[in-house]
Parts: sequence; structure tokens; C-alpha cells
Amino acid sequence: MGYDEGMKYFFILGTNAALSVAELAAVLPIKKAEILAPDFLLWETETEIKAAALSQRLGGVIKIGRIIDKAPRPAKGAKDGLLPRLIKLAADRWEGSGGGKFNFGLSAYGAEKIPAFAYGRELKKYFSARKISARFVTSREKTLSSVVVTQNKLVGRGLEMVLAAAGRGILIGETLAVQPFKDLSRRDYGRPARDDLSGLLPPKLAQIMINLARVDSPAGLIVDPFCGSGTILTEALLMGYKNLAGSDVSAKAAADSRKNIGWIKELYGLENFSLKLSVKNALDLDKFMKAESAAALITEPYLGPQRGPLDFKAAAEELAELYGRALAAFSRVLKPDGRIVMIWPVFYGDKFIFPALNGFKIVNPLPENLRNDPRLKTTGRDTIVYGRPGQKVHREVVVLEKIVGHDD
Repeated sequence: MGYDEGMKYFFILGTNAALSVAELAAVLPIKKAEILAPDFLLWETETEIKAAALSQRLGGVIKIGRIIDKAPRPAKGAKDGLLPRLIKLAADRWEGSGGGKFNFGLSAYGAEKIPAFAYGRELKKYFSARKISARFVTSREKTLSSVVVTQNKLVGRGLEMVLAAAGRGILIGETLAVQPFKDLSRRDYGRPARDDLSGLLPPKLAQIMINLARVDSPAGLIVDPFCGSGTILTEALLMGYKNLAGSDVSAKAAADSRKNIGWIKELYGLENFSLKLSVKNALDLDKFMKAESAAALITEPYLGPQRGPLDFKAAAEELAELYGRALAAFSRVLKPDGRIVMIWPVFYGDKFIFPALNGFKIVNPLPENLRNDPRLKTTGRDTIVYGRPGQKVHREVVVLEKIVGHDD
């Protein structure tokens, strides 16, 4: 379509842009990437990606698509060069769908006012003039959600066109895949064993944490020493990891993990994996697991009181002691090149805890080429905070690596 600037993909980021970009950097080599809007990342590559499979793996990405064309921004009073390109793209996709009724929609990203709705009406007129049954899918927002895209079959049988301003032009993209919101919701709210009192790790956040661990081999041992109801373990299974271990000091938690893993196994037809579950204290991990056997430890430990009045000083001291001792035990179980991805609590959105790192260092998970972007917020210690306004306890996502030459 006249666009020859190389193969480019776009990623629509989740509500925490920093976490979404960090996850992408752990999965893809996004060195040639730029952020065009707080929720829009553009990536140039020479390798074609499998968007549908990737969307199943990425917890922090809402949409994945490919840039098809680029139109110059029209000067005042000049002829609009964008509409003919949109018409050609829509017509091509309608013909490729085999004819019949055709659903299409447009989403515009960025602060610039791109009149997506007006272009959509013109496209509707184009199809109507040719007596082609076409439906223009709209939303109250300027962008279509993954729910709207899925329910209206805009991927595959239809078309979602994505517009974004870039320099002096407007990029035209096509959505290839969206986040599987139905599956994620079922795995969150439909699991047979839930512990609402202790708090539940969202499956999307578990996916992000697993990706941040960067375990390349499906045979690498992934360990969750505070496994709770098993969200990290079940998501790791679904992502193709075959060697898993979990432990929890609570017998009920271990039983819940086993029940949920059994449910996931049946629901998705999973087989040929190894799983060990233990009722053990995470502080004793090095006593019941082989030294340097784990490729990664990925966990959300006890985060302190979730309800009622909070004595922050007492809670912070208790948790810092717990996490510091846990890290000392984890160090002996983790492989030298392995990672720990761990959640620490942030109380009231701004009160942090400070465990002893015991031979580890915190690493910044953002790619170096994007670390100075003010839209990607990290803490002063290179971690990312995940939470909603008004929450009593936010989650601090901490990525740790062993310090080379550190003596236990």
C-alpha cells in the first residue's frame, strides 16, 4: 500500500505502561521501539511475529497489530490523503473475507485529534454505495476495547483499523490479536479454590511476572515458595513450562493449589509436566530443594494485613525480616544466572518496605533505550508499582539477580 519503512508492529499497553513495556522487553528484542502515546508502543523488526500466540502469553498487552500504511498529515485546505488509504485497506479485507456482511471499526491513539468516527462514516458510505453489507462498529471511547473487538469479530472476519500520529504522518495499522479477556476472567473468577481474604494475584500479573523471569527453556524449574492458591503455577503451565514446584506453610493453600492446577489441567487438556507441591515454610526452601536447581523463583508472599487498622511500622519490620530471611534461603536454591521476581507491598501507595537483599541486586526490567521516557514510571530503586487509586496495599514488582562473586 505504498508503505516501505520496514516491518512494524504496534502494541496497545495495559494500564501500567511501565510494566507492559518491561514484559515486552523480556519476551521480544524491542531495541528499535518508540512510545507514541502512553498506551501505544511501535516496534520495528525484521522478524514476523505470531500475534495470536503472543497475545495469549502477554499479560500486559491489550492489542497487537501490524502497521500497514502511513499517510501524510494534510496541510490546511489540502486534500486528505488518509481516507483513500483506509478505503483501500477496508476493501481489500472485505474481499479477502470472501464477501458477505463485513464488520469494521477504527481506533485512534495519542493526543492528536484524529477524526476516526468521521472516517468510519465515510467508509460506511463507500460500502453502502456498492450495496455491500457493512457495519461500522463504534464505542463511546475513541478506542475500541478488546471486548468490543472480540464480540464484533473484528479480528479475522472483520477489521479494526488503528490510527496513530507519528511525526508528520499518521500510521495506519490493523489489529491482529487482542488479549483473551474471557479466558483470563474464567481463570480468575472461575477457579474452584479461591481465598479472597488473603488476596488473589490476578492471572495477568502472574503472566507478567513469569515473563520477567526470562526462563528460556520449558524444562527450566520454576518455583513458587509462597504458592497460595497456585496462580503463578497454573499460568506457568499454560505458558508451556513443564517443570514446576510450589510450597506453602498453609496446608489449605497447598490443597487449593492442587485443586486449581487439576482444574486447569482438565480445562486445557494439559499433560506431560512435572509438579511438586509441599506444605513447607519458604524460609526452609534450601532444606528441601536441591542447591542451584531453580531457573527462577516467582512469588507473591504474605503482604501483611489486608483489612482493618494497620500498624505500618510493625508490619514493615515484620515483612522486611520475613523477606530478607526468605531471600537468603532462595539464594542457595536459585541457579547463578536465575532470577527472582517477587511482589513486595507498598502501603497506601507510598510506604515501602526495605528487606535485606542478602546477595541479590535489584535490576531495572525496562529496556535501556526507553528508561528515560517519563511515561514509564519506576521507583527510585528500579522497581514498578502496580495498583489502583484507593487500594490499601499496592504491589511492588521486584526483579532480582544474584550478585556475581557474593559469598553466602
